[in-house]
Amino acid sequence: MSTNTTTSAVSTSTRPITVTNRSIVGIAVLGLATFFAITTELMPVGLLGTMSRDLGVSESTMGFVVTVYAAAVAILALPLTSLTARLPRKAVLVSTLVGYAVSNVLVAVAPSFAVVCAGRVVGGVAHALFFSVASAYATRIVPPRLAGRAIAFVYSGSSLGFVLGVPLATWVAQTIGWRPAVGSVALAAALLALVAVAFLPAVSGTASPHIGSPRAWARTGLLSVVVADLLLFAGHYVVYTYIGPYAIDAGLDAGMVSGALLVLGGTGIVGLWLAGTFVDRAPRQTLIAAVAVMAAAFAVLPFVHGSLFGTMVVAGIWMAANGTTGTLFMAAAIRTGGVSPDIAGALVNGASNIGIAGGAAVGGQALGAVGLQYLPFAGAVVLIGSLGVVLAARRGFPVHTHAQEHLSTTSVEAITSSLAVVTSSVPVVSRAIATITGSIGVATGTVSTATGSVRTQRRR
Repeated sequence: MSTNTTTSAVSTSTRPITVTNRSIVGIAVLGLATFFAITTELMPVGLLGTMSRDLGVSESTMGFVVTVYAAAVAILALPLTSLTARLPRKAVLVSTLVGYAVSNVLVAVAPSFAVVCAGRVVGGVAHALFFSVASAYATRIVPPRLAGRAIAFVYSGSSLGFVLGVPLATWVAQTIGWRPAVGSVALAAALLALVAVAFLPAVSGTASPHIGSPRAWARTGLLSVVVADLLLFAGHYVVYTYIGPYAIDAGLDAGMVSGALLVLGGTGIVGLWLAGTFVDRAPRQTLIAAVAVMAAAFAVLPFVHGSLFGTMVVAGIWMAANGTTGTLFMAAAIRTGGVSPDIAGALVNGASNIGIAGGAAVGGQALGAVGLQYLPFAGAVVLIGSLGVVLAARRGFPVHTHAQEHLSTTSVEAITSSLAVVTSSVPVVSRAIATITGSIGVATGTVSTATGSVRTQRRR
Protein backbone atom coordinates (compact mmCIF):
# COMPACT_ATOMS: atom_id res chain seq x y z
CA MET A 1 0.00 0.00 0.00
CA SER A 2 1.34 3.40 -0.84
CA THR A 3 1.82 6.24 1.57
CA ASN A 4 -0.87 8.26 -0.16
CA THR A 5 -3.33 5.42 0.18
CA THR A 6 -2.57 5.13 3.87
CA THR A 7 -3.07 8.84 4.44
CA SER A 8 -6.28 8.87 2.50
CA ALA A 9 -7.64 5.97 4.46
CA VAL A 10 -7.09 7.83 7.66
CA SER A 11 -8.36 11.22 6.64
CA THR A 12 -11.44 10.79 4.46
CA SER A 13 -14.80 9.23 5.29
CA THR A 14 -13.71 8.01 8.72
CA ARG A 15 -12.86 11.53 9.89
CA PRO A 16 -15.31 14.26 10.96
CA ILE A 17 -15.07 17.60 9.18
CA THR A 18 -16.18 19.67 12.19
CA VAL A 19 -15.63 19.51 15.93
CA THR A 20 -18.62 18.10 17.82
CA ASN A 21 -19.51 17.78 21.49
CA ARG A 22 -18.99 14.04 21.24
CA SER A 23 -15.51 14.54 19.76
CA ILE A 24 -14.45 16.86 22.57
CA VAL A 25 -15.79 14.54 25.27
CA GLY A 26 -14.10 11.62 23.52
CA ILE A 27 -10.73 13.38 23.57
CA ALA A 28 -11.25 14.18 27.27
CA VAL A 29 -12.00 10.50 28.01
CA LEU A 30 -8.85 9.47 26.11
CA GLY A 31 -6.85 11.99 28.13
CA LEU A 32 -8.22 10.57 31.40
CA ALA A 33 -7.49 7.05 30.19
CA THR A 34 -3.90 8.06 29.47
CA PHE A 35 -3.69 9.48 32.99
CA PHE A 36 -4.61 6.13 34.55
CA ALA A 37 -2.41 4.24 32.10
CA ILE A 38 0.65 6.25 33.14
CA THR A 39 -0.32 6.10 36.81
CA THR A 40 -0.57 2.31 36.61
CA GLU A 41 2.74 2.03 34.79
CA LEU A 42 4.73 4.32 37.07
CA MET A 43 3.19 3.85 40.52
CA PRO A 44 6.01 1.53 41.66
CA VAL A 45 8.50 4.37 41.08
CA GLY A 46 7.08 6.21 44.09
CA LEU A 47 6.38 3.04 46.09
CA LEU A 48 9.66 1.13 45.67
CA GLY A 49 10.80 1.56 49.26
CA THR A 50 7.44 0.76 50.85
CA MET A 51 6.72 -2.22 48.60
CA SER A 52 10.22 -3.68 48.96
CA ARG A 53 10.05 -3.58 52.77
CA ASP A 54 6.60 -5.16 52.86
CA LEU A 55 7.46 -7.92 50.38
CA GLY A 56 10.93 -8.58 51.75
CA VAL A 57 13.03 -7.75 48.67
CA SER A 58 15.65 -5.10 47.95
CA GLU A 59 14.84 -1.84 46.16
CA SER A 60 16.93 -2.85 43.14
CA THR A 61 14.98 -6.12 42.94
CA MET A 62 11.68 -4.30 43.30
CA GLY A 63 12.70 -2.18 40.31
CA PHE A 64 12.13 -5.35 38.28
CA VAL A 65 8.37 -4.69 38.42
CA VAL A 66 9.00 -1.72 36.13
CA THR A 67 11.14 -3.86 33.82
CA VAL A 68 8.69 -6.77 33.55
CA TYR A 69 5.82 -4.40 32.72
CA ALA A 70 7.81 -2.65 30.04
CA ALA A 71 9.08 -5.93 28.61
CA ALA A 72 5.49 -7.17 28.14
CA VAL A 73 4.66 -3.98 26.25
CA ALA A 74 7.79 -4.15 24.12
CA ILE A 75 7.15 -7.76 23.07
CA LEU A 76 3.39 -7.50 22.48
CA ALA A 77 2.72 -3.96 21.21
CA LEU A 78 3.12 -4.61 17.48
CA PRO A 79 1.62 -8.13 17.27
CA LEU A 80 -1.40 -7.26 19.45
CA THR A 81 -2.06 -4.02 17.57
CA SER A 82 -1.86 -5.85 14.26
CA LEU A 83 -4.11 -8.71 15.40
CA THR A 84 -6.78 -6.37 16.77
CA ALA A 85 -6.64 -3.75 13.98
CA ARG A 86 -9.91 -4.93 12.43
CA LEU A 87 -11.82 -4.84 15.72
CA PRO A 88 -13.91 -1.80 16.73
CA ARG A 89 -11.53 0.66 18.38
CA LYS A 90 -13.89 1.43 21.25
CA ALA A 91 -14.11 -2.21 22.35
CA VAL A 92 -10.32 -2.55 22.21
CA LEU A 93 -9.71 0.60 24.22
CA VAL A 94 -12.29 -0.31 26.88
CA SER A 95 -10.70 -3.76 27.21
CA THR A 96 -7.34 -2.13 27.96
CA LEU A 97 -8.91 -0.11 30.79
CA VAL A 98 -10.38 -3.31 32.21
CA GLY A 99 -6.90 -4.83 31.94
CA TYR A 100 -5.43 -1.97 33.97
CA ALA A 101 -8.07 -2.50 36.64
CA VAL A 102 -7.37 -6.24 36.85
CA SER A 103 -3.62 -5.60 36.98
CA ASN A 104 -3.94 -3.21 39.90
CA VAL A 105 -6.29 -5.53 41.80
CA LEU A 106 -3.76 -8.36 41.52
CA VAL A 107 -0.95 -6.11 42.75
CA ALA A 108 -3.06 -4.67 45.59
CA VAL A 109 -3.86 -8.09 47.11
CA ALA A 110 -0.59 -9.83 46.15
CA PRO A 111 0.86 -11.92 49.00
CA SER A 112 4.31 -12.12 47.38
CA PHE A 113 6.70 -10.42 44.98
CA ALA A 114 5.98 -13.09 42.34
CA VAL A 115 2.26 -12.29 42.34
CA VAL A 116 3.06 -8.57 42.04
CA CYS A 117 5.12 -9.37 38.94
CA ALA A 118 2.24 -11.43 37.51
CA GLY A 119 -0.13 -8.51 38.02
CA ARG A 120 2.34 -6.19 36.34
CA VAL A 121 2.49 -8.51 33.32
CA VAL A 122 -1.30 -8.21 32.97
CA GLY A 123 -0.91 -4.42 33.04
CA GLY A 124 1.83 -4.65 30.44
CA VAL A 125 -0.46 -6.59 28.09
CA ALA A 126 -3.12 -3.86 28.42
CA HIS A 127 -0.50 -1.17 27.93
CA ALA A 128 0.80 -2.89 24.80
CA LEU A 129 -2.51 -2.10 23.14
CA PHE A 130 -3.52 1.12 24.88
CA PHE A 131 -1.08 3.70 23.54
CA SER A 132 -1.07 2.14 20.08
CA VAL A 133 -4.84 2.58 19.93
CA ALA A 134 -5.27 5.84 21.86
CA SER A 135 -3.07 8.07 19.68
CA ALA A 136 -4.65 6.93 16.42
CA TYR A 137 -8.10 7.03 18.06
CA ALA A 138 -7.62 10.71 18.83
CA THR A 139 -6.83 11.50 15.18
CA ARG A 140 -9.95 9.66 14.03
CA ILE A 141 -12.55 11.61 16.02
CA VAL A 142 -11.48 15.18 15.19
CA PRO A 143 -11.08 17.06 11.89
CA PRO A 144 -7.73 16.51 10.13
CA ARG A 145 -6.56 20.05 10.92
CA LEU A 146 -6.81 19.33 14.67
CA ALA A 147 -5.23 15.89 14.77
CA GLY A 148 -1.86 17.04 16.13
CA ARG A 149 -3.58 19.02 18.88
CA ALA A 150 -5.69 15.98 19.70
CA ILE A 151 -2.57 13.84 20.14
CA ALA A 152 -1.04 16.55 22.35
CA PHE A 153 -4.20 16.66 24.50
CA VAL A 154 -4.29 12.89 24.89
CA TYR A 155 -0.64 12.99 25.93
CA SER A 156 -1.53 15.64 28.51
CA GLY A 157 -2.91 12.69 30.45
CA SER A 158 0.65 11.39 30.60
CA SER A 159 1.82 14.59 32.26
CA LEU A 160 -1.11 14.49 34.66
CA GLY A 161 -0.08 10.96 35.53
CA PHE A 162 3.35 12.31 36.45
CA VAL A 163 1.95 15.43 38.14
CA LEU A 164 -1.02 13.96 40.04
CA GLY A 165 -1.27 10.20 39.62
CA VAL A 166 2.11 9.01 40.85
CA PRO A 167 2.44 11.64 43.66
CA LEU A 168 -1.13 10.99 44.84
CA ALA A 169 -0.57 7.24 44.89
CA THR A 170 2.70 7.82 46.77
CA TRP A 171 0.97 10.05 49.31
CA VAL A 172 -1.83 7.52 49.88
CA ALA A 173 0.80 4.80 50.29
CA GLN A 174 2.70 6.86 52.85
CA THR A 175 -0.54 7.64 54.71
CA ILE A 176 -2.48 4.38 54.79
CA GLY A 177 -0.41 1.86 52.83
CA TRP A 178 0.61 1.02 49.28
CA ARG A 179 -2.09 -1.62 48.83
CA PRO A 180 -5.00 0.85 49.26
CA ALA A 181 -3.20 3.22 46.89
CA VAL A 182 -3.00 0.61 44.15
CA GLY A 183 -6.55 -0.55 44.83
CA SER A 184 -7.87 3.00 44.44
CA VAL A 185 -6.36 3.19 40.97
CA ALA A 186 -7.89 -0.21 40.14
CA LEU A 187 -11.40 0.95 40.98
CA ALA A 188 -10.93 4.29 39.22
CA ALA A 189 -9.75 2.52 36.04
CA ALA A 190 -12.80 0.24 36.15
CA LEU A 191 -15.12 3.22 36.49
CA LEU A 192 -13.38 4.99 33.63
CA ALA A 193 -14.01 1.92 31.47
CA LEU A 194 -17.74 2.46 32.11
CA VAL A 195 -17.38 6.16 31.28
CA ALA A 196 -15.65 5.23 28.01
CA VAL A 197 -18.50 2.86 27.12
CA ALA A 198 -20.97 5.70 27.65
CA PHE A 199 -19.14 8.68 26.12
CA LEU A 200 -16.38 7.57 23.75
CA PRO A 201 -17.38 7.88 20.06
CA ALA A 202 -17.34 4.61 18.16
CA VAL A 203 -14.55 4.17 15.60
CA SER A 204 -14.32 1.24 13.23
CA GLY A 205 -11.23 -0.89 12.82
CA THR A 206 -8.94 -0.79 9.80
CA ALA A 207 -9.79 -3.25 7.05
CA SER A 208 -6.16 -3.86 6.17
CA PRO A 209 -3.61 -2.27 8.52
CA HIS A 210 -0.51 -1.11 6.68
CA ILE A 211 2.44 -2.59 8.57
CA GLY A 212 5.20 -2.13 6.01
CA SER A 213 8.60 -3.75 6.52
CA PRO A 214 11.87 -2.85 8.27
CA ARG A 215 13.26 -1.78 4.89
CA ALA A 216 10.29 0.51 4.32
CA TRP A 217 10.58 1.84 7.88
CA ALA A 218 14.20 2.73 7.20
CA ARG A 219 13.38 4.35 3.85
CA THR A 220 10.65 6.61 5.27
CA GLY A 221 12.61 7.54 8.40
CA LEU A 222 10.26 5.68 10.76
CA LEU A 223 13.03 3.35 11.94
CA SER A 224 15.20 6.28 13.02
CA VAL A 225 12.27 7.73 14.99
CA VAL A 226 11.77 4.38 16.74
CA VAL A 227 15.48 4.01 17.59
CA ALA A 228 15.79 7.57 18.90
CA ASP A 229 12.64 7.11 21.00
CA LEU A 230 13.98 3.85 22.44
CA LEU A 231 17.26 5.46 23.48
CA LEU A 232 15.47 8.51 24.91
CA PHE A 233 13.29 6.38 27.17
CA ALA A 234 16.20 4.16 28.15
CA GLY A 235 18.30 7.11 29.25
CA HIS A 236 15.39 8.71 31.09
CA TYR A 237 14.47 5.56 33.03
CA VAL A 238 18.04 4.80 34.07
CA VAL A 239 17.45 7.59 36.58
CA TYR A 240 13.68 8.02 36.86
CA THR A 241 13.10 4.43 38.02
CA TYR A 242 15.10 5.29 41.16
CA ILE A 243 14.06 8.94 41.52
CA GLY A 244 12.57 8.36 45.02
CA PRO A 245 15.71 6.84 46.53
CA TYR A 246 17.84 9.34 44.59
CA ALA A 247 15.99 12.34 46.07
CA ILE A 248 16.17 10.86 49.59
CA ASP A 249 19.91 10.30 49.16
CA ALA A 250 20.20 13.96 48.12
CA GLY A 251 18.68 15.04 51.44
CA LEU A 252 14.91 14.81 50.94
CA ASP A 253 12.86 13.57 53.87
CA ALA A 254 11.30 10.19 53.02
CA GLY A 255 7.84 11.54 53.87
CA MET A 256 8.22 14.27 51.24
CA VAL A 257 8.78 12.02 48.21
CA SER A 258 5.19 12.45 47.00
CA GLY A 259 5.52 16.24 47.19
CA ALA A 260 8.81 16.16 45.31
CA LEU A 261 7.28 14.01 42.57
CA LEU A 262 4.39 16.46 42.37
CA VAL A 263 6.76 19.38 41.86
CA LEU A 264 8.86 17.54 39.30
CA GLY A 265 5.81 16.31 37.44
CA GLY A 266 4.47 19.86 37.34
CA THR A 267 7.46 20.98 35.34
CA GLY A 268 6.49 18.37 32.74
CA ILE A 269 3.36 20.43 32.06
CA VAL A 270 5.64 23.18 30.75
CA GLY A 271 7.20 20.68 28.37
CA LEU A 272 3.80 19.46 27.20
CA TRP A 273 2.73 23.03 26.47
CA LEU A 274 5.90 23.59 24.46
CA ALA A 275 5.25 20.39 22.52
CA GLY A 276 1.72 21.51 21.65
CA THR A 277 3.06 24.89 20.58
CA PHE A 278 5.90 23.66 18.39
CA VAL A 279 4.72 20.21 17.20
CA ASP A 280 3.76 21.79 13.85
CA ARG A 281 6.13 24.77 13.73
CA ALA A 282 9.54 23.34 14.60
CA PRO A 283 9.33 19.73 15.80
CA ARG A 284 12.94 18.82 14.89
CA GLN A 285 14.47 21.85 16.55
CA THR A 286 12.29 21.43 19.66
CA LEU A 287 13.20 17.76 20.02
CA ILE A 288 16.93 18.41 19.59
CA ALA A 289 16.79 21.09 22.27
CA ALA A 290 14.76 18.86 24.63
CA VAL A 291 17.09 15.83 24.39
CA ALA A 292 20.19 18.03 24.71
CA VAL A 293 18.79 19.70 27.84
CA MET A 294 17.95 16.30 29.38
CA ALA A 295 21.48 15.00 28.75
CA ALA A 296 23.00 18.18 30.18
CA ALA A 297 20.81 17.96 33.28
CA PHE A 298 21.93 14.38 33.90
CA ALA A 299 25.56 15.42 33.53
CA VAL A 300 25.07 18.18 36.12
CA LEU A 301 23.01 16.21 38.69
CA PRO A 302 25.95 14.39 40.35
CA PHE A 303 27.71 17.72 40.98
CA VAL A 304 24.74 19.23 42.84
CA HIS A 305 23.78 16.03 44.67
CA GLY A 306 24.95 17.45 48.00
CA SER A 307 22.34 20.21 47.71
CA LEU A 308 18.67 19.24 47.81
CA PHE A 309 17.69 22.59 46.29
CA GLY A 310 20.20 22.22 43.46
CA THR A 311 19.08 18.64 42.83
CA MET A 312 15.43 19.66 42.61
CA VAL A 313 16.13 22.58 40.26
CA VAL A 314 18.20 20.50 37.85
CA ALA A 315 15.73 17.60 38.04
CA GLY A 316 12.91 20.04 37.29
CA ILE A 317 14.71 21.20 34.14
CA TRP A 318 15.20 17.56 33.13
CA MET A 319 11.49 16.78 33.62
CA ALA A 320 10.34 19.89 31.76
CA ALA A 321 12.44 18.93 28.76
CA ASN A 322 11.19 15.35 28.94
CA GLY A 323 7.59 16.58 28.89
CA THR A 324 7.94 17.55 25.24
CA THR A 325 9.21 14.25 23.93
CA GLY A 326 6.14 11.98 23.97
CA THR A 327 4.09 14.19 21.67
CA LEU A 328 7.01 14.98 19.38
CA PHE A 329 8.06 11.36 18.88
CA MET A 330 4.50 10.13 18.25
CA ALA A 331 3.81 12.94 15.79
CA ALA A 332 7.12 12.28 14.01
CA ALA A 333 6.29 8.57 13.66
CA ILE A 334 2.84 9.21 12.20
CA ARG A 335 4.16 11.94 9.92
CA THR A 336 6.57 9.57 8.17
CA GLY A 337 3.49 8.06 6.51
CA GLY A 338 5.17 4.67 6.17
CA VAL A 339 2.55 2.72 8.13
CA SER A 340 -0.99 3.12 9.45
CA PRO A 341 -1.26 5.43 12.49
CA ASP A 342 -2.15 2.50 14.78
CA ILE A 343 0.97 0.64 13.67
CA ALA A 344 3.12 3.77 14.08
CA GLY A 345 1.75 4.05 17.61
CA ALA A 346 2.53 0.39 18.26
CA LEU A 347 6.12 0.75 17.07
CA VAL A 348 6.72 3.84 19.19
CA ASN A 349 4.95 2.24 22.16
CA GLY A 350 7.05 -0.90 21.84
CA ALA A 351 10.26 1.06 21.43
CA SER A 352 9.45 3.25 24.44
CA ASN A 353 8.94 0.23 26.63
CA ILE A 354 12.04 -1.57 25.39
CA GLY A 355 13.79 1.61 26.48
CA ILE A 356 11.99 1.61 29.83
CA ALA A 357 12.85 -2.03 30.48
CA GLY A 358 16.46 -1.55 29.40
CA GLY A 359 16.81 1.71 31.27
CA ALA A 360 15.44 0.26 34.51
CA ALA A 361 17.76 -2.74 34.16
CA VAL A 362 20.81 -0.59 33.37
CA GLY A 363 19.88 1.71 36.23
CA GLY A 364 19.78 -1.22 38.63
CA GLN A 365 23.23 -2.36 37.51
CA ALA A 366 24.65 1.17 37.63
CA LEU A 367 23.12 1.69 41.07
CA GLY A 368 25.03 -1.29 42.39
CA ALA A 369 28.24 -0.32 40.62
CA VAL A 370 28.55 3.45 41.21
CA GLY A 371 25.85 4.35 43.73
CA LEU A 372 22.96 6.79 43.55
CA GLN A 373 24.99 9.99 43.23
CA TYR A 374 26.65 9.03 39.95
CA LEU A 375 23.70 7.16 38.47
CA PRO A 376 22.73 10.08 36.16
CA PHE A 377 26.03 9.78 34.26
CA ALA A 378 24.86 6.44 32.86
CA GLY A 379 21.60 8.03 31.74
CA ALA A 380 23.43 10.93 30.10
CA VAL A 381 25.50 8.58 27.93
CA VAL A 382 22.36 6.88 26.58
CA LEU A 383 20.63 10.22 25.96
CA ILE A 384 23.60 11.42 23.91
CA GLY A 385 23.01 8.38 21.68
CA SER A 386 19.38 9.43 21.18
CA LEU A 387 20.46 12.98 20.36
CA GLY A 388 22.91 11.67 17.77
CA VAL A 389 20.15 9.73 15.98
CA VAL A 390 17.84 12.76 15.91
CA LEU A 391 20.62 14.95 14.49
CA ALA A 392 21.58 12.43 11.82
CA ALA A 393 18.10 11.30 10.74
CA ARG A 394 16.74 14.16 8.64
CA ARG A 395 14.18 11.94 6.99
CA GLY A 396 12.54 10.94 10.25
CA PHE A 397 13.06 14.38 11.81
CA PRO A 398 12.91 16.82 8.86
CA VAL A 399 13.79 20.50 9.15
CA HIS A 400 10.50 21.36 7.47
CA THR A 401 7.42 19.46 8.60
CA HIS A 402 5.64 17.10 6.25
CA ALA A 403 2.59 18.72 4.69
CA GLN A 404 0.24 15.85 5.57
CA GLU A 405 -3.41 16.61 6.10
CA HIS A 406 -3.89 14.34 9.08
CA LEU A 407 -1.35 16.23 11.19
CA SER A 408 -1.82 19.79 10.03
CA THR A 409 -2.92 21.82 13.04
CA THR A 410 -1.93 25.35 12.19
CA SER A 411 -5.44 26.70 11.64
CA VAL A 412 -5.78 29.01 14.62
CA GLU A 413 -9.22 30.14 13.46
CA ALA A 414 -10.52 26.56 13.46
CA ILE A 415 -9.07 25.91 16.90
CA THR A 416 -10.50 29.03 18.50
CA SER A 417 -13.91 28.52 16.88
CA SER A 418 -14.22 25.21 18.74
CA LEU A 419 -13.94 26.82 22.21
CA ALA A 420 -17.72 27.13 22.52
CA VAL A 421 -18.04 23.41 21.93
CA VAL A 422 -15.38 22.72 24.58
CA THR A 423 -17.18 24.95 27.08
CA SER A 424 -20.52 23.27 26.49
CA SER A 425 -18.92 19.88 27.06
CA VAL A 426 -17.27 20.77 30.37
CA PRO A 427 -20.25 19.77 32.58
CA VAL A 428 -20.33 16.30 31.03
CA VAL A 429 -16.61 15.78 31.47
CA SER A 430 -16.71 17.23 34.99
CA ARG A 431 -19.40 14.77 36.01
CA ALA A 432 -17.29 11.92 34.66
CA ILE A 433 -14.25 13.15 36.60
CA ALA A 434 -16.31 13.60 39.77
CA THR A 435 -17.62 10.05 39.46
CA ILE A 436 -14.08 8.71 39.15
CA THR A 437 -12.45 10.76 41.88
CA GLY A 438 -15.39 10.35 44.25
CA SER A 439 -14.85 6.62 44.30
CA ILE A 440 -11.33 6.73 45.74
CA GLY A 441 -12.55 6.69 49.34
CA VAL A 442 -14.69 3.64 48.60
CA ALA A 443 -11.72 1.92 46.95
CA THR A 444 -9.51 2.57 49.94
CA GLY A 445 -11.91 0.86 52.31
CA THR A 446 -12.50 -2.04 49.91
CA VAL A 447 -8.81 -2.75 49.36
CA SER A 448 -8.01 -2.35 53.04
CA THR A 449 -10.63 -5.04 53.79
CA ALA A 450 -9.25 -7.30 51.04
CA THR A 451 -5.70 -6.81 52.32
CA GLY A 452 -6.74 -7.62 55.85
CA SER A 453 -8.38 -10.83 54.63
CA VAL A 454 -5.23 -11.85 52.78
CA ARG A 455 -3.05 -11.22 55.81
CA THR A 456 -5.47 -13.14 58.04
CA GLN A 457 -5.30 -16.12 55.70
CA ARG A 458 -1.51 -15.93 55.64
CA ARG A 459 -1.37 -15.98 59.46
CA ARG A 460 -3.58 -19.06 59.47
